[in-house]
Amino acid sequence: MKTSMETISPPLPNILPSKRFLLKKSQLPPRFPKHWSKLTAPPPTPTAKPISTAPATVSHTTSDILRLMDSLSLPIPPDIYASLTKECTLSRHSSSALRLHSHIQNNRIKVSLPLLNRLLLMHVSCGHLEIARQTFDQMFLRDFNSWAIMIVACLQAGDSEQAIAYFVLMERCNSFFKFPSWIIVCLLKSCVLTNNMELGKQVHGRLLKLGVTRDFSLTGSLINFYGNFKCLDDANTLFNRSSKRNTVTWTAKMVNSCREDQFRQVLDDFTDMGREGIKKNSFTLSSVLKACAGMDDEGMSGRQVHAIAIKLGLESEGFVRCGLIDMYGKCRLVRDAEKAFEVAGDERNIACWNAMVTGYVHNKLCVHAIKLLYGMKEAGLEVQQSLINDVRVACGSRELENGRT
Repeated sequence: MKTSMETISPPLPNILPSKRFLLKKSQLPPRFPKHWSKLTAPPPTPTAKPISTAPATVSHTTSDILRLMDSLSLPIPPDIYASLTKECTLSRHSSSALRLHSHIQNNRIKVSLPLLNRLLLMHVSCGHLEIARQTFDQMFLRDFNSWAIMIVACLQAGDSEQAIAYFVLMERCNSFFKFPSWIIVCLLKSCVLTNNMELGKQVHGRLLKLGVTRDFSLTGSLINFYGNFKCLDDANTLFNRSSKRNTVTWTAKMVNSCREDQFRQVLDDFTDMGREGIKKNSFTLSSVLKACAGMDDEGMSGRQVHAIAIKLGLESEGFVRCGLIDMYGKCRLVRDAEKAFEVAGDERNIACWNAMVTGYVHNKLCVHAIKLLYGMKEAGLEVQQSLINDVRVACGSRELENGRT
């Protein structure tokens, strides 16, 4: 009989009124010289690389329109600029974006805030993050969209500390309750990436004060936040206090338990999730399969989860497929792992290949692992050095080819 989980009620996160958000000076966005009084579009630099380029026919569209309008001495209305900016954003063509911005600056056009936001998005889309930062820094007026573009751009560029810095500055200029939940989710992820637990707790405290923690995405993100900092009691308290739970909150709880090797708890939660009629997705199943891989039951629980995945039509999903290969390999059911690997066919990604090689290594099947490494190279996949090292260690063992198949 499953025992009920004891609810622990730790003190709620506190807000530090004297410090508000903890932020180092090095985290502040760079400021630029005062003599940059006008928006400028600097020429491309070696560090400003476009994400991709469009075909030649598309790259000429913007410059041709601008040249035609100039030759006819016709003023270009704002909606035309907006359309051209959108085109450059979608095509991600670097030179067209720079020419368009230069044309706006050279013609001394009074740029509205919506068009400025479009220019920011255009430069971010083209990979001109530094130019976007310069443009943003010179804006006398900014709205939420302006800040959001820069925050998301920094997150995508892997600069979580800069994203946090922008958020803190935005919070000083705006009312916190006006921010949509997705921006708080981004902030919590940044706190995890930068190991800034204190800031995350302050955000939680502010959310509690404003009474906006009932949002499913926020609850799931907070559970995940505390779990990443190994504060499982805080995460479980959040979960138990939730009046309503969905796939996100249940999955977040199971991920935390799996991270702490509480595999039986994961399976119990998975059962309770089904009893409540909560929909399961591929990420839920992959998390449960990780727990099954750690169970000492000869793969029995893993087979049951596999059957559920087939029933739900999720067996072919990428996360589930890799989870099945990994689970069967760690449960020493190599033939089942091979079947899952073969069924994937052309749709298997590098994670599936890595899981299969790891399965062979786990079962001391060195020759099979080496053959699969060569297969990865023939398929044009980049083999991680750590995986090669694992195979080398296995090849040095005296227990080669003694695994159960």
